Amino acid sequence: TRDNDGRFRAFVNACRHRGVRVAHEPRGDSVRFMCVFHHWTYSNSGELVSIPREEDFGEIDKSCHGLTELPAEEKYGQLWVHPKPDGHLDVDELLGDLAFELAEANYGNLVYVGESVLKNNLNWKLANDTFGETYHFPRLHKDTLGQIFYGDALHYTEFDRHHRFVWATRGIDGIRNLPEEEWQYEATTGMLYYLFPNIQLTGGNHSCSLIKIYPDGDDPGKSVTRVWHYFSQEMIDHSRQADKVLSKEDAYSFDARQGDVGASLEATMEIFDSTIEKEDYLMGETTQKSAESGLLEYVLFGRNEPALHHYHNTFREVLGMEPMEKISEKE
Repeated sequence: TRDNDGRFRAFVNACRHRGVRVAHEPRGDSVRFMCVFHHWTYSNSGELVSIPREEDFGEIDKSCHGLTELPAEEKYGQLWVHPKPDGHLDVDELLGDLAFELAEANYGNLVYVGESVLKNNLNWKLANDTFGETYHFPRLHKDTLGQIFYGDALHYTEFDRHHRFVWATRGIDGIRNLPEEEWQYEATTGMLYYLFPNIQLTGGNHSCSLIKIYPDGDDPGKSVTRVWHYFSQEMIDHSRQADKVLSKEDAYSFDARQGDVGASLEATMEIFDSTIEKEDYLMGETTQKSAESGLLEYVLFGRNEPALHHYHNTFREVLGMEPMEKISEKE
């Protein structure tokens, strides 16, 4: 919630009477949250404010029975929550040297436009793997992302358990004859941050997508990806004025960073989501089947796939496992 003073707060979504959910909508505007079971009601700052038929319970100190609060912090245009009430949350400590970059990315000025939920037959780590390199762009994405980006060139940097990589758009060709002071970073590159253990964050300034990947609660061979799309108010306004919906082919050529504001934001989001689900995740689903067959003893990560080494060695380190085995050139 955001309380009456504008402070971001987070709570366990459960009534203190019988544990029933008090909020059911994914987002909205409310100052009160009422349990539909017995109508116990809470404020947007978590206090218990009303108990119908309170006399049936005897004397209750409402100040002791508010919603269970979670550590929460609003920083760098993002909302951070620790899932345990007694958890330690320090965003700067969590991000380390990456904090400065996120602070400069303008996320706080972007506006939420929509969410997509992708449910696929690959585990959450394989879903993360699909974001781990770009040299498949001219191959798997030859008719989509391969038309926009150079996939064989990547600048990669690790930040402890996190990382960032930057790749070139085909717009970079246009600056070959320009003086360096006229180079425009946004018009010539794409960028992705990985936040351990399950967050992929693309873009900034004018648009971004926050990609959160979770294991399926019932089947470890499946995963759920929630993609939240954000755009600058300027882009939203221009898109509404243009009222233009692009074909799939045109939408792939849309580059928000170069100011093509005639594009439909809905089309842009759909193209982004379908590329992940119909191309990247489709490959990951075949890997899942190979793993479940029990016949594939191992897979290889090449030297041009540093993010994949980083993902899996970080997972292994947290789980107390040995790093992945390196194979020499002779082998």
